[in-house]
Amino acid sequence: MSFSCAGLAQKVTFYGNVKDSLNGEGLIGVNIYIADLKTGTTTNEYGFYSLSVPKGEYSVKFSYVGYITKTLTISVENSQKIDVLLEPKGSELQEVVVSSQRNENLARIETSVNRLNASTIKAIPALGEVDLIKAIQLLPGVQPVAEGSSNFSVRGGGYDQNLILLDEATIYSSSHLLGFFSIFNNDVIKDVQLYKGDIPASFGGRLSSLMDIRTKDGNNKRFGITGGVGTIASRLTLEGPIATEDVSFLVAARRTYADLFLKMMKDQNLRQSKLYFYDVNAKFNWKINDNNRIFLAGYAGDDTFANNMMGMSYGNQTGTLRWNSIFTSKLFFNLTLLVSNYNYGMTSSITDEMAFDWKSRLMDLGGKMDFTYMPNSKNTLKFGYQATYHTIFPGKGGGVGDNSLLQKYELPQNFSLEHAVYASHQTTLWKKLNLRYGLRFSMFHNIGNDNQGYIIEDYVITDSVFREKGKIYNTHFSLEPRVSLTYLIDNKNSLKASYSYLTQYMQVASNSAAGSPLDLWFSTSNNVKPQTCQQVVVGYFRNFWNNNLEASLEVYYKDFQNVVDFKERANLMGNAKLDAELRFGKGYSYGVELMVQKKEGKINGWVSYTYSRSFRKIDEVNDNEWFRSPFDKPHNISIVANYDITKKWSVAASWVYATGQPVTYPVGRYLIGDRYVPIPSKRNAYRFPDYHRLDVSATWKISKPNKRFQNELNLSIYNAYARKNPWTIYFRQEEDNPNKSYAEMIYLFSVVPSLTWNFSW
Repeated sequence: MSFSCAGLAQKVTFYGNVKDSLNGEGLIGVNIYIADLKTGTTTNEYGFYSLSVPKGEYSVKFSYVGYITKTLTISVENSQKIDVLLEPKGSELQEVVVSSQRNENLARIETSVNRLNASTIKAIPALGEVDLIKAIQLLPGVQPVAEGSSNFSVRGGGYDQNLILLDEATIYSSSHLLGFFSIFNNDVIKDVQLYKGDIPASFGGRLSSLMDIRTKDGNNKRFGITGGVGTIASRLTLEGPIATEDVSFLVAARRTYADLFLKMMKDQNLRQSKLYFYDVNAKFNWKINDNNRIFLAGYAGDDTFANNMMGMSYGNQTGTLRWNSIFTSKLFFNLTLLVSNYNYGMTSSITDEMAFDWKSRLMDLGGKMDFTYMPNSKNTLKFGYQATYHTIFPGKGGGVGDNSLLQKYELPQNFSLEHAVYASHQTTLWKKLNLRYGLRFSMFHNIGNDNQGYIIEDYVITDSVFREKGKIYNTHFSLEPRVSLTYLIDNKNSLKASYSYLTQYMQVASNSAAGSPLDLWFSTSNNVKPQTCQQVVVGYFRNFWNNNLEASLEVYYKDFQNVVDFKERANLMGNAKLDAELRFGKGYSYGVELMVQKKEGKINGWVSYTYSRSFRKIDEVNDNEWFRSPFDKPHNISIVANYDITKKWSVAASWVYATGQPVTYPVGRYLIGDRYVPIPSKRNAYRFPDYHRLDVSATWKISKPNKRFQNELNLSIYNAYARKNPWTIYFRQEEDNPNKSYAEMIYLFSVVPSLTWNFSW
């Protein structure tokens, strides 16, 4: 067949959804390619694709890592809808992958993006529970902010600068058990994308990264059960069709049982203590017709810790109602309604005189309309509108009981509206040069609540003003351009570059660089300017060994403005004038990231090295001089390896190394009366000892591959060589000689083994 006049021929469009043949799940990022025309496309985040071609008959290849490639002969005379089912490879052929496509890493118009799937996450040795966040922390440019923490820093940014979305709803705290585990149940995860630099114009509100987590839609082919029983927690997932394949559901629950073991303790106080977390995921999926589908997803989780002296609780609840519609063969529409709630609190009863109770909450109500228009194979346009109404309950609390000396208080609620319009265009300029550019126009309005506000000048409160309920009293707006280029040198090499400008209107107040579940969220206001960041990234990408080995080298530079910090000894909790405690400045970070990954075969995994520096300069902090940010850790190495010994046995290991975290130590002290007062060093002038740790695991697949019921045993060992990595270091006076002091290090974990039995049916 000749295509010499193809460019002049009338074009028609074939489109549809690509799904998993076993469970009906939409597949994200499937590569669709027509070799005769040397053109193709990929499925979007909902599994939809559209491709315009001249009339004729074509051989179309559908490929996706972990699935058998399918080639269809398609005769296209008129626009038509063609849904495609891809068959997963057999379990003995399953590979652990970071990128979801083969060879597409070179041509994709994006920099600084990593993809994970459930198989990748499951294969990594864990601290008792398979954990998405711990897997993310092994990627280049990503570092945990402290030992065992679920908070992470991306390219020198703060942990509150990461936008975490679960089925498009914002997650404000991703941790369980004070950060040792994340809230994400791996049994329900379908796809995870981490954007470290080239964040699409359709997303905003954070400066450093976007983590977009999509959960499974629910098996519409058959009923299934998945679960596990471990030494830390147990979990169970149910999914299946409801009467017909057009309707399906998924329900998953997980809970720890540390509190059950406490009841066996001899100590009465321990028996009465509470220590547990739980989470529940649910999803409902209704295919109305070939062009319209409704999804309803929800999450609820809670952590509780309490003993006879103090207690702490916190949790997230989210809800997503989504309507996907194929308006035409070239126009895809998504309407989403969202709710997100984060509540946290603390109680103390150490003494009757100081007994108190404190609660706080943050709630978002929002919606978004997103359009994707694909006029032809060389152009894709995305545009839409998004809005979120924030309600912050800063806190209420005070004394508890008749003997408490503390007064009760309740801070006024804060209301604000954050919304944005965006548009982006992805196009092929020449055969080897691809471009995506976009613009996001974001706006933020503070709304009054019949409360007394105040005006700050040069960090001093100069006046007060009444904020009438429902009236906008402050507005900020920002133009946020994004651009990304990819030059495909040949089928093994490509060059990429991107520029992005981002604005953040919501931030965290915390006295700890590592963060805690009790961090206070506050918004931009007339006293607080929004934070901004400009980032430039240049990268070189190379594939080896018939695309089985992918290598990337990226260099980045980030410029931060209006960086938020706090004055020394700031008063945060219960402070009605929190803005007066803030100090502002600027910062920058830069670095180099190298990653090499092997995707297939008996041995697979990746090696990454990151060199990263991060600095801040804040008014009235560190004598107004530049200092290391808490996230300045120059050297970071991660090695992840998985080895399938046989069809029954596999082993895995991960090793991490990082430069020690910056810290401020006392360098002297002076005596006031009978009390010694420490003299601190320059801000972050010292470092903790360097961090390194080895985790290993072994998995025994008990069942035969062709059996409906599958089960396996997994043994994981966290910190296999018992490295004592510091969690904190503090200084104490010698009892016999108060003129001398010494340092003590607290570490959290030695060797931690865990055993888990996983099953599916």
